[in-house]
Amino acid sequence: MEPLQFKVIKSTRQYNQYCKMLEELVVIGKKSAPERDAIELLQLLIAKWDEENNTFSEEDPVRVLRYLMKDHQMKSVDLSRMLGISTSLVSDILHYRRGLSKEIIRKLSAHFCVSQELFNRPYELKAPTKA
Repeated sequence: MEPLQFKVIKSTRQYNQYCKMLEELVVIGKKSAPERDAIELLQLLIAKWDEENNTFSEEDPVRVLRYLMKDHQMKSVDLSRMLGISTSLVSDILHYRRGLSKEIIRKLSAHFCVSQELFNRPYELKAPTKA
């Protein structure tokens, strides 16, 4: 029997390694079957770790995003480039004027190596002000 490529995450160091591996796999253009399987397995292992060790569970998605941006030393323009969206849309999201789309949630989840559920929770948007 050959040794397992991935094991249940037991440390923050291992978690960070798996997140880096996942991020590298996600950006590959055309993926082979083993690469798709590795992505799926890494997502499950990371989601399990997040579920058991996550302190974000009560925060709204925008606050989580702001924290992750700060933690990764990202500015709005960096987030805009990473997501492939305009800086004005990023600003609207960070100021509670626009919600997160499914595609943005997927990209954020893969980039920050967190569960999509972290960003896929309801939160209140600000009503537009009348000029």
